Amino acid sequence: MSWVYLLLAGAVEVVWSQSLKPTDGFTRLGPSIVALVLGGTAVYLLTLALRDLPTGTGYAVFTGIGTIGAVSLGIALHDDPVTAGRLGAIALIVAGVLTARVTA
Repeated sequence: MSWVYLLLAGAVEVVWSQSLKPTDGFTRLGPSIVALVLGGTAVYLLTLALRDLPTGTGYAVFTGIGTIGAVSLGIALHDDPVTAGRLGAIALIVAGVLTARVTA
């Protein structure tokens, strides 16, 4: 169940990352509340996952999922540049997350 919590935490972190820009530096109340709730939810789910997973592994996978999702959504939704370096970095993160899962 810990890995399910961790995957959910990572997914919420991806959504949270996309909720930050609309806050306009936390000057807009509605979007700011959404961002704070999403951030808190992601951390809460992470703490549930860390009940049974090593902290380093859990946090590395959590941030890896968030990074992969944020970069992918940036490319898909916001016309962020697609470069060999970015794609290579994503591939390395995916490999690290999978390795962490297999060896945990």
